[in-house]
Amino acid sequence: MTTTSLPPEVLPLGAGREALLDSDPPSLRDEGGTLPLELYAALGDGRGVAVVGADGSVDWFGVPGMDSPPLFDRLLDPEHGGRFSITPEHPFSVERRYRPDSNVLEQVFTTRSGRVRITDSLNSGISGRLPWCELARRVEGLAGEVPLMVEVHPGRRLDGASPWREETGQGDVLHIDGVIAALRHDGGLETIVRDDVRTLARLVAREGSRTVIAVLASSDEPLILPPLDVIDRRIDRSDRSWREWSGDLRISCAYPAEVRRSALALKLLLFSPTGAIAAAATTSLPERIGGAKTYDYRYAWVRDVAFTIKAFLRVGATEEAKAAFSWLTATIGRHDGDLRTMYALEGSLAPAEVELDLPGYGGSRPVRTGNRARDQLQLSIYGDVLQTAALFVEDGHVLDLVTRKLLADLADRCADLWRKKDSGIWELEDEQHYTMSKIGCWTALNRAVQLSDAGQIQSNQKHRWQRERDRIRDWIDRECWSERKRSYTLHAGTEKLDAALMLAVPFGFERRDRLALTRDAVHRELLDPADANGACIHRYSGMPAEEGTFIACGFWLVEAYALLGDHAGAVRQMDGMLRACGGNLGLYTEMIEPGTGRMLGNLPQALSHLALILAADAIGRRHAENRDEG
Repeated sequence: MTTTSLPPEVLPLGAGREALLDSDPPSLRDEGGTLPLELYAALGDGRGVAVVGADGSVDWFGVPGMDSPPLFDRLLDPEHGGRFSITPEHPFSVERRYRPDSNVLEQVFTTRSGRVRITDSLNSGISGRLPWCELARRVEGLAGEVPLMVEVHPGRRLDGASPWREETGQGDVLHIDGVIAALRHDGGLETIVRDDVRTLARLVAREGSRTVIAVLASSDEPLILPPLDVIDRRIDRSDRSWREWSGDLRISCAYPAEVRRSALALKLLLFSPTGAIAAAATTSLPERIGGAKTYDYRYAWVRDVAFTIKAFLRVGATEEAKAAFSWLTATIGRHDGDLRTMYALEGSLAPAEVELDLPGYGGSRPVRTGNRARDQLQLSIYGDVLQTAALFVEDGHVLDLVTRKLLADLADRCADLWRKKDSGIWELEDEQHYTMSKIGCWTALNRAVQLSDAGQIQSNQKHRWQRERDRIRDWIDRECWSERKRSYTLHAGTEKLDAALMLAVPFGFERRDRLALTRDAVHRELLDPADANGACIHRYSGMPAEEGTFIACGFWLVEAYALLGDHAGAVRQMDGMLRACGGNLGLYTEMIEPGTGRMLGNLPQALSHLALILAADAIGRRHAENRDEG
């Protein structure tokens, strides 16, 4: 079996970016101050996520949580946005890596006068996340001397507040809309500018020197100011915690290095106070530079949570899977079983969409908070929930009585609703009878029947579920199949194709012969011709002019090849996707720009990472089946 393996101790930046020697002044950014998304890494502490650029600038950090307004927001306002940067004063090259099996980041900057290493961590404590935010940065001189510019400049919480500085007996603190923050350092900074908000200072890192600079923050709570040596030790403690977590994973599938890194990325997106899983940690990063597809992904989509639970189960992250499943069922129950597309991380309905007057990433507008898809009808998520429950049981776990009743009620509701038009998996304004929505309903009722047979659901509606399930299957075959395309289509009455139909294969939809033909049609018609790897595909017909290729779809195609028996095709597609996504420390966004390989969309993107894990798992399972048959 062909696999690829990234050395866990060194993850490359990607083709042509291993050495990033710049001209004076040192910058990896374009003239507008925008840094390519593939040059960002992410840190996390189980509640918030900070996004760090390859030039040493923290450009995004939601405080106290992922869906909170950001303390640093340069990502969406390159010129005036908040940042916490430690950047060489002179031209530099940079080598980046996550520490092995960890989400602690190391960046080594080389200039003509010396080398310096910056280790970044969003610190945790002995018993898990801290009750405050602790963004710690250790600066170590490795050779010669390197002058560094240090800037701490809080943003305006996405233009919603005005920061101000207060002098206290314990040092200066900053106040921004309920957030209180402080800069901590050992006094080795030479202050250049210090005004009401901004601190700009100079630090010279010499061989053998070691300095810790940290930003501490909390929201509507007292702020703890621990000693710097304690903050410093917590960097290594956080690293050990990440390594212990990832070391306990059960990764026996193909592509173990990539799977482990994707599991670590998914762990960043788990909101530990509730168990919710964010779709991504950012908002408004565009699906095409300059385009208007700029959405807020800092909420928990039912679909993404369900798929992530499956990925966690596949790698043995049982605690995270249980926490997320408990959050999902409790949240649905909290809303009286009214299944919504997404929820806020604490379980309320996600906020309505609002457009903000900010420049946006790469000039891509509008900048948004909230998400309008919260009010859509998406029928396929009934299948996502029932499928997740069934997988939870198949993994050897037991459903409680409240959850069993909830699942039966959802199956009843699905049987009532499946004939309706909806917005589909792609959240389109054009309501149609989307094929994947109907397959999701088929999945929900099929799984409800199986759970009933296993004694995990008690209901007198089993025969109705069976009857409606079979009606859905026959309706799909009659209304959503194109003889001309030899494929299932995006929706009834169209010849357009949909890559999401690859999900019907792991869902166990009965028409394997037609699914194989659909798989071939999707690869033939939705593959982007500019992708030299022959693997990157668009979501559905007509998308090349509007957005990049969708990373998850490429990995869904891997699953379809593997589970339909084409092991060689699965490996070929997987290797092509890994080449296309190569670099950026194994951290994925939502999309890839055809031809350039530039990453697009919010990050880190849960759907991309979970799809990689499930694709690798499918290849491994099929390989094992072939071996056993041999």
